Amino acid sequence: MTHWLDAFVPVFGLLALGTLLRRRLLREDAIWAGIEKLVFWVLLPSLIVSALSTMRLAELPVGGLAGTIWGALLAGTALSLLLARAFGAAHPATTSILQGGIRFNNLMGFAIAGAIWGPPGIALCAICTGLIVPMVQTITTLVFALGGEGRVRPGRLLRQVLLNPLIIACALGFLLSLLGGLPAGLNPAVRALGQASVALGLLCVGAALTLKGLGDRPGVQLATAVLKLAVVPLMTLALARLLGLEALPTAIAVLLMALPTAATSYVMARAMGGDAPLMAAITTSEHAVSILTLPVWVWLLSQP
Repeated sequence: MTHWLDAFVPVFGLLALGTLLRRRLLREDAIWAGIEKLVFWVLLPSLIVSALSTMRLAELPVGGLAGTIWGALLAGTALSLLLARAFGAAHPATTSILQGGIRFNNLMGFAIAGAIWGPPGIALCAICTGLIVPMVQTITTLVFALGGEGRVRPGRLLRQVLLNPLIIACALGFLLSLLGGLPAGLNPAVRALGQASVALGLLCVGAALTLKGLGDRPGVQLATAVLKLAVVPLMTLALARLLGLEALPTAIAVLLMALPTAATSYVMARAMGGDAPLMAAITTSEHAVSILTLPVWVWLLSQP
């Protein structure tokens, strides 16, 4: 019971604290924007590099994880688009439903995996993140472009994926693993930076959540939450078993796919012509519902 409390109380407690700090103490947008950049460009990449540099790549089921995650993401994309069509959603709302259906809050995943499964769980989270991020970024960018007035620019899309700091961190982590790990003296510094990413990142996520707009299209919000928090992880579990993944890689893949959508989905919706109010509502409602669904998934994945 103790490790369950250690896994979930800090995660949701930090989300709540971030919400409180944003409303009461640190009200300036610039403060949170600065912290978000620090987490995204420095701290979270440090966590990924630190975790991957200690792994033996030959022992990792990268192929099975890729098949499981990419298959589930493609299925989730199809179901998200069908869901949007069923609700008669316009293109901006469709992009918000899609982001709510396939994007994920990786900081919550690192925190829970580390508390439940320790360093091996964090390392597998890093690998899964490296598989999820380019696929999700490609899909969402394509859908935004195909339904809008602009056109898809393959060079620009490839550059966005390759210059993503999480992708760079995964590549660097794999390289360092092949070279025997981080140099002496540097490893503690990178590890310390990585450890700071989870707490600060979750505070930022909490600060971004808002109750405003939760009454906007509740049916769409509920259906998207069911898809993201129940259907997509269930498909992930089925694919993992079909491909013969072992228990721990299966647990990490399903956990990450069972996470609520990323808080940055709202930023992307606002910047690229999506339905930003609906995206904000979906983000908040999925995080609220995940308080109930994530412990259930972790319990199921922990069964022998």
